[in-house]
Amino acid sequence: MAVDQLSRAFVALADPTRRDIVARLSDRDATVGELAESYAMSMQAVSKHLKVLEEAGLVSRSRDAQRRPCHLEPQVFDLMTSWIERYRRQAEARFSRLDAVLAAMGDSDTAPGADTPAAPERRPSPDPHGPTVADTRSHRDRPEPAPDSAEGDPS
Repeated sequence: MAVDQLSRAFVALADPTRRDIVARLSDRDATVGELAESYAMSMQAVSKHLKVLEEAGLVSRSRDAQRRPCHLEPQVFDLMTSWIERYRRQAEARFSRLDAVLAAMGDSDTAPGADTPAAPERRPSPDPHGPTVADTRSHRDRPEPAPDSAEGDPS
């Protein structure tokens, strides 16, 4: 199965080290050695990360005498941005429709003559924790204590 350039770009940027390399290259071009100075990894490991970024089309290397600087390729970022922007616009349109529905629902709730029953009026209780079970029973409602069977039974 062939993987398209957009998928390769997102896969390449899934790694935090590669995202950091892209951020550093967005400031200025750099060689593998210059990039490797910032990481606790070998130049070969940084070179492997750069190879993934190159295969995704995000980075390219050029030759400048003895130097081989790496630089970003903005075309792939334009492709990624347009893809993300399309879905951002769709999501924004859905949220706008939802806002309109909620606003219409809010207008109907506050309209005069709406069939919304009024909430019953509640008076505050003198005790902030409410009445206890003992407060609600009268003296006559309290159960009689059970006779202790150990005292009166000689068996």
